[in-house]
Amino acid sequence: MGMLIKDLFSDFRAFLIAGSAVIAFSHFIYTLFGFTIPAIVWGFFKEFGAAIILASVFVFAIAWLIKAKPHKRPQHYFVVPYDVFGSRSKIDGLRTEFKTHDVAWSFMKHYKKSYPLYNFALVSDIPNSERQTIFRYL
Repeated sequence: MGMLIKDLFSDFRAFLIAGSAVIAFSHFIYTLFGFTIPAIVWGFFKEFGAAIILASVFVFAIAWLIKAKPHKRPQHYFVVPYDVFGSRSKIDGLRTEFKTHDVAWSFMKHYKKSYPLYNFALVSDIPNSERQTIFRYL
């Protein structure tokens, strides 16, 4: 009987050692694949995604800067009066040629108050255009 207890204890000790080794290994694998590797992979893709977004912003900005051209503003603006029938007319004593948009717009508003039966258009010659371009119409 003493030998039987000794054999059972020795078998139990072998199971304990093998079981604890299996539990330790499974805990290691669980931690490795459950937390460590996903954290590393998630961090990599998070940084990689941020780098892709940043690179696309720079590419868009550079393409926009290359494509954008400074606008050439006209050097002369004209105020053209139209009568009630919609045809061009001439009113004596009106200044019709201006160098800046703001001054022409201001004069055009004043003309509209002074001559309510006329309409006025603020036009200019734009390069590469066959006709005059209307900027404002009152």
